[in-house]
Amino acid sequence: MTARRGAPVDRAAVEELLRELAPQVLGTLVRRYGDFGTCEDAVQEALLAAALQWPAEGVPVSPRGWLTTVAARRWIERWREDTARRRRERTAASLAPPPPEPVPAVDDTLTLLLLCCHPALTRASQVALTLRAVGGLTTAEIARALLVPEATVAQRISRAKQRIRASGAWFRLPPESELGERVAAVLQVLYLIFTEGSTASSGPALHRVELSGEAIRLTRQLRRRLPTDGEVAGLLALMLLTDARRPARTGPDGALVPLASQDRGRWDAEAIAEGVALVTETLAGAPIGPYQLQAAIAAVHDEAPRVEDTDWDQILGLYELLARLAPGPMVELNRAVAVAMVHGPAAGLRRLAAAEADPALAGHHRLEAVRAHLLELAGDREAARAAYRLAARRTLSLPERRYLESRAAD
Repeated sequence: MTARRGAPVDRAAVEELLRELAPQVLGTLVRRYGDFGTCEDAVQEALLAAALQWPAEGVPVSPRGWLTTVAARRWIERWREDTARRRRERTAASLAPPPPEPVPAVDDTLTLLLLCCHPALTRASQVALTLRAVGGLTTAEIARALLVPEATVAQRISRAKQRIRASGAWFRLPPESELGERVAAVLQVLYLIFTEGSTASSGPALHRVELSGEAIRLTRQLRRRLPTDGEVAGLLALMLLTDARRPARTGPDGALVPLASQDRGRWDAEAIAEGVALVTETLAGAPIGPYQLQAAIAAVHDEAPRVEDTDWDQILGLYELLARLAPGPMVELNRAVAVAMVHGPAAGLRRLAAAEADPALAGHHRLEAVRAHLLELAGDREAARAAYRLAARRTLSLPERRYLESRAAD
């Protein structure tokens, strides 16, 4: 076991370090032993032991080596127990796994992300498994973040491990022909995690910072592994530019503050500068993708010193390109707003009428919220009030509902 430094350390610092090291240690074990489920359980035991010991006894000189050694020993103990249960004592000696090896310098985070986002898994299982295996969150933390029972999360993770095992997936990068599709799935999962954290789909709070922060951290890791991938850089830029507005998106009472009314002095200037630099660099040197275009739109908003300085012509042009490259219902809703800001609310309402033919928008509160906003701009106050009230009834987010109700009352 690696020697420890003597000084006790802050528990929060230990938890942050363990979260960072968890995917690296898990990747090492899975590559060595192959059984994802057993390896993940062994790593969780090692993380628990470290969380109990390190705050009081100090962090080891090589914390990753310590965790890998402890997790490997736990895996071997479990393997021996399983061997005994199957009554294979006679052949145990010949089947014994290799002893723990020196900790490799390679970072397996990308391989682990691709495994957690295996196409055999449902999107919900991919999210839960990614947060557990790569994010280092406990089952209870994931349950709180996703607002689902802990037993549901545990079941999703358990089924995900079983499906990975049944699929015969190996812990290795897929062939070059499949890598692009698999990375796209990883980006979708990370974007989904961030979106739920940035604007919660239900519940009393607008933000779930533990989710949006985790998505940014994991995307940074992916960016380090794929530094030339334009969409990875675009997604990170989009997250940073969106999250930069978080301090101004709610008032002291937690009420939602729309973009046009936010105090831009409260926006995170450092995150905006990093996001703008990322998207500028990637648009100049990589094939254009939907995350880059969304990041460019966010950059135009963030760089405007006042709401009236927003370059809506540029935003509309970006949405037109995004609609051709990656059409979707939310793109159409946002494009309708951009059309209204450039060509007037009547043109925006016509665009919205065409967009609402998409069945995915049937009953969606954002459709009625956009309609209400455009009707208000057009001066039709009665119709706007009715649309605001309908949108308020349809949303499950309490901050959004209170905001929409207040707009109806105004």
